[in-house]
Amino acid sequence: MNQLFSPSDIVRSKLCIGCGSCVGMHGGTNTEMLFTKFGELHPEGDPEWYQKPTQIFTQTCPFSPSAKKEDELAANLFPGTTKKDNSIGLFEAAYAGYVVENDFRSQGSSGGMVSWVATTLLRQGLVDGVAHVVSTTDPQTEGRFFKYQLSYSEAAVKQGAKSRYYPVEMSEIISHIREVPGRYAIIGIPCFIKAIQLLREQDPVLKERICFTLGLFCGHMKSARFVESFAWQMKVPFEKIRAVDFRYKDPDRPANWYNAMLTLQDGKTIKKDWWHLADGDWGAGFFMNNACNFCDDVMAETADISFGDAWIEPYASDGKGTNVIVVRSPELHTILQDAAISGKLHLDCITAASLVQTQAAGLRQRREGLAYRLEWATSGIRPIKRVAPGYIIKKERKIIYRLRYYISKWSHRVFWFAKRLRQPKIYLGWASMAAAIYHGLAYHKGKTGEIVKRFSQLLSSSK
Repeated sequence: MNQLFSPSDIVRSKLCIGCGSCVGMHGGTNTEMLFTKFGELHPEGDPEWYQKPTQIFTQTCPFSPSAKKEDELAANLFPGTTKKDNSIGLFEAAYAGYVVENDFRSQGSSGGMVSWVATTLLRQGLVDGVAHVVSTTDPQTEGRFFKYQLSYSEAAVKQGAKSRYYPVEMSEIISHIREVPGRYAIIGIPCFIKAIQLLREQDPVLKERICFTLGLFCGHMKSARFVESFAWQMKVPFEKIRAVDFRYKDPDRPANWYNAMLTLQDGKTIKKDWWHLADGDWGAGFFMNNACNFCDDVMAETADISFGDAWIEPYASDGKGTNVIVVRSPELHTILQDAAISGKLHLDCITAASLVQTQAAGLRQRREGLAYRLEWATSGIRPIKRVAPGYIIKKERKIIYRLRYYISKWSHRVFWFAKRLRQPKIYLGWASMAAAIYHGLAYHKGKTGEIVKRFSQLLSSSK
């Protein structure tokens, strides 16, 4: 495809994930990433840049139809890799495991592997800094709860432990790496890592200085409104929230029993299980960025190493948390193997089939669901993905994919409307009904009694 695109083209087509790579690459003083009224990050800048189609933007935006696909990038990045799977991509080995050393496991959402690998790169002098997401110190003043940060010590890296279901962007990190010599590692979700790899192909400075990429398995990106919805449902004034823990860990409960915790300015904490939140079912797609409907990478296929949650037994029941790990870099593979031999890590070799099973729901959404959505859910620029439009699936699955798409789309709008009117019950009532219908169709084959039962449960939880 020879067509060129601009940032405004991607934004208008609702394909912007808000990664900030375009702003970071441009480096101009009049460009920045700003929150929209729906709580998503989009680029803003001079019309000369924002509206002008260019070759560099076309080739480096992760959702540009003309940018290289994950398969092509991975083939160039990992030419000696011995294994390949359609769902995993190229890889050297796959493991399920956790960190035995120190408190990495207890401080992370899962097995502590991401923070351990990042700090090990620092300890061994393989990188000077790690780019990762941390909580902001004063979210009410800064206007956001999380942001990217460059860390240069183990203690600073540990600040980024835990899952962050919140929009962040990399523009300042990219600009810093271009300006300040050093060796860097970057932690990010699949589309962010893809953006980094596309930038590295175009910019020799980034190619030299970004030495390692650590990917995070991803279901989808949430908007900032997800936190505000937590506040509404926990009866907490939003302006009094100091910190958010999306997955508060309790070792006595199964790892997949998510519990959200809000810390208030006075130090008080309030918790609530996701199952009792009207929008707490991840699969229903509340507050999902529309670009996620057109992503086909679950396991960060262009990262040197990537990490997810081990959502299969016997690991899912272990409340202490267990990671699944996909290794593509021989150098990182050696580090993991040496650490397992020395007792710093516990690693179980797992098959590709077992790894795929841990992410089965996400892969259905990004394979058969994506193929179905490509038939009808696009406007503006038409995405070109690694799956072809028109996948033949059962009618029941089509209904679920349609419902998920519209829950995602309308959750942004209904929440905005309820917030504007200062009437949370408008959104919470709508979300409870939408979730009940989704649960009835997805889990109970549309049984009316189950839909009514779930609706009643969600309504009572929000009172």
